Formats: sequence, C-alpha cells, structure tokens
Amino acid sequence: MIGNIRAAGRHILQAGALLLVTACTTSHVVQPPSTTSSDEEQYRKIYPYYAELCAVSRLGKTEGFGADLTSAFGGHGVLYLHRVCRKKSEAYPVLQMCDEAPENSADGVGLSVNAHYENAIWVAAEGRDFFFDGNLKPGQSLTKDGYREFQELAKAKKIYDSIDFHDEFYQSIPASFSHNDGKYEISIATDYAITFGRNRYCARVPVSRPQMVKILDYLNDLNRPYRSGQKVFDLSLLLHNCSHVNHNALTAAGIWDEWPMDRSVLISAFDFPVPKNEFVNLMRRTNDMPIDDLEAVYDDPAARNSLLTYGRLPTQPGSIVDLGTIASPNEIYDTQSRIIFYDDPITGRYEKRFDMIMTDPRYYRLQDNLAHFATLYSRIERERKPVEWYLQKRRGTSGSEREAFNQFYEKYYDYIDQQVQEVARAIALLNGKAG
Repeated sequence: MIGNIRAAGRHILQAGALLLVTACTTSHVVQPPSTTSSDEEQYRKIYPYYAELCAVSRLGKTEGFGADLTSAFGGHGVLYLHRVCRKKSEAYPVLQMCDEAPENSADGVGLSVNAHYENAIWVAAEGRDFFFDGNLKPGQSLTKDGYREFQELAKAKKIYDSIDFHDEFYQSIPASFSHNDGKYEISIATDYAITFGRNRYCARVPVSRPQMVKILDYLNDLNRPYRSGQKVFDLSLLLHNCSHVNHNALTAAGIWDEWPMDRSVLISAFDFPVPKNEFVNLMRRTNDMPIDDLEAVYDDPAARNSLLTYGRLPTQPGSIVDLGTIASPNEIYDTQSRIIFYDDPITGRYEKRFDMIMTDPRYYRLQDNLAHFATLYSRIERERKPVEWYLQKRRGTSGSEREAFNQFYEKYYDYIDQQVQEVARAIALLNGKAG
C-alpha cells in the first residue's frame, strides 16, 4: 500500500512538472548532412576514442505486426562508446576496453537504460552499425522480412540472456512469442537498431583512453548492485532516467558536473534531464564554453579538474553532431517520428540553441570545427597575459590558492600550445597532407 501511494504521488508530481514546460518540435529546421563512411574513417584516425550521447525520437510501430509499441514524445536517450566492448567471459553486461579483449572485433558498444529491466540499469549491444542502424546501409528500406532476419541476428548476440524483465512488460507481447523472443521484440529500436524506428541526434565527444576507462568503471559500478540482487531497478522519469545515467557517465570523464539521482521528488520535479535538452547542453558545453577566459575556466570546477587530471578541457575540437534518420521506406514504423524539448515557455531557449547547432557548420562539419578551434587557440596565445596579472586581480587569496592558480595557469597554456599542434595535424590529415 505504501509503495502504491508513493508511486501515485510520483506520477502526480511528474505530470505537474511537465505542465510547467513547453513541448517544442523542430521540424522546420534544415538538418545538416549525416555522417558518411569516409567522414567516419577520417574522424576515427584523429579521435580513436569518443562517446556519443544521443537523443532519439518517439517510437510508433505498425499495429498488428508483433508487439504494438508506442513511446512518449520525450523520446529516449542512448550512449555509444567507441573502442569499448562487452566482456565475452560474462553473460551479464560488463564493459571493458576493446584492446583488452582477446579476439574482439567489435568497434564499440551502445548502451540503453530501459524501464523493462529488473536486474540492470543498462544493457549493452556491440557494434556501432548494429546498435544505431541495425546493419542497414544508407538509403536501404526496412521490410518485414529484413526485420525478422535481423531479430535472429540480435538473439544470436544473447544481449538479454542474463537480464530479467519486469513481468508487466510481457503483457504487450503476442501469445505466440516466447519470453526470450519477447525481450527482443519490445526492445528493438530502443536498445539496438535505433534507426529502424527512431531519428537520432547525437553529440559526439572525443575523450582520451584514461577518460574512457573512467566512463566504463562508472557504468560497471552502477549495474553491480542490480546484478547481485541487492537492488531491483525501477526507472523513474524524475529520479533516475536514461539521461541521468548518460549525463553522469560523461561526468566520470570530467566533461561536466554530476546530475544527482534519487533526490527528493519535490526537487527532482523541477530539475531532471531530458534527452533532447541534453543533446543541446552537451554540444554547447563541448563547443561554446568561454575557454579563452582563463579565470572562467579556473572557476568551473569540472573544467579545472579535467585539465589538472586529464590535461584536457571539456570544450575541445572534434565535438560534433552525428545524425541518423529512420529507415525509409519502412514497413514497420512511423517515419514521421518526432522528439520534443522541455523548454522555457517564454524564451524557448532550447529550440533556439538547437536551431543554431543545426545550421552552423562548425557544430557538424569536422573541417569547420577544427578551423574554429584553430582560430580560437591562436587568439588565446596571442592575448596571453602573465600569471602576475591574474594574481594581482585575485589579491586577498591565500598562499595555497595562489599556488594552485599558478599551477593551473601553467597547465592551461601547456594545453593550449599542445592543442595548436594537434589541430594543425588534424587539418593536415583532412586535407590529405599528413603522413
């Protein structure tokens, strides 16, 4: 009884929270071109380790074919990690670096948080093409026969062999399906083969290998109490949703501050992450932070710690948009799928920022992105001021604080000098001039 009362209160607060925001579609925006295979190959040469935080649109499935599935307009959030794999010796999803996995041919792993799961927060599907596009080629249609064939391939990967689903979710599965087949039926286009039924908006962020190790350590630790049976997972829009997990995985790599989970419902009702908002937030964090303002960087705890720990700043070259669109023609899903923002009803700031990202090439074309940062780094070097200038401004700080600032100052300009060279090499590679 207590649990039912608590759940009822949670749903009421969720509904109240959603009334305070405006749902905005963005169908009027001209979409930038999707990444091509040649772009992908060039990108990986420059940035071998990267993460993609993705907002994916609502799911609408054709009635009468398998399970009848329709999702909410808020969409879903997934995370892809390049050069991370599932541990082959474990049936339960455990992550490891691909270069530590013997005879592992996967290029990366896609993760999804789903309300279906009982003994895990997230599951993982290996292979970038498998995870995002269900191995469909650009422009290839999705047929019912192709869908069935792909489901057999998915089951051969044994994604859910050790994952228990809540009983209520089997109710949407036709009686002709086994429980195992049903797991794949209700999870396709949500946990894998995303563009079978959803458009995706991904913010791609380069990371170093040590940063990627921190991400997978965080994710493995997150699942551990559910695997052991210490906890049972019950997804909550406000308290711990897919975007909480994806956001905090990047927090582990020093990209931004943590988004606390499992706070008071009254607090969370007015402050919870949403997939498409998170896409915008990450694109701006990794492209638009004022890194030419040394003091602003120093006063940003996540940025300062990232520089001191990893020798990197969150705003950096190579952070670009990666898009994917629903397969068309499509015999299974609605191809007019949309995703909304939860936005300020007066300013509509998220929609405006989204429009800017989708129309400015520096956010989605690597060549333009690198050129932007080359100009920015050159200006930072040109306008460099001595550390004494800053210390004079910061009079009154203690000796230890002055020492900490001096250390940061040296790290900051070492990083800028290094980035000038790295960007020059990357531009040369794109222009075919690198050896």
